[in-house]
Amino acid sequence: MVMKRRPKKTRKYLGTRSHGRGNTKNRRGAGCRGGRGMAGIDKHKWSWAMNVDKNYYSKIGFANPTRKTVDAVNLYEINQMALKKKLEKKGDKYQFEFDGKVLATGSVTVPLSIRAASWSKNVEKKLKESGGEISGLEQ
Repeated sequence: MVMKRRPKKTRKYLGTRSHGRGNTKNRRGAGCRGGRGMAGIDKHKWSWAMNVDKNYYSKIGFANPTRKTVDAVNLYEINQMALKKKLEKKGDKYQFEFDGKVLATGSVTVPLSIRAASWSKNVEKKLKESGGEISGLEQ
């Protein structure tokens, strides 16, 4: 029994002169497509740019190279860690140390003793209501 074989790919374009690429000269370099990549985006490809990517030339704001990013944690996240017994307990308070900023989102249901680099003013109020405290880290 003879199995049918797939025809060789090299025979596909035999006798077609341009191998499906239009004019013979179109195969050479990038002249047949107006340059490579984004070449001519503000010249002969302007209409393409306006149809496809209108915001290509937009500049909004700037990126501050000296910006400092500060890690932040919310009170409810610390509270959840305490409830899941992921924090060490000293006396009657759960200890938490963080080299960043503590934010006051959420409620506190257990007494916490927090040491942090910085915190918002509402954090102190919420911690005092729940019998906790907050202090700064020694640098």
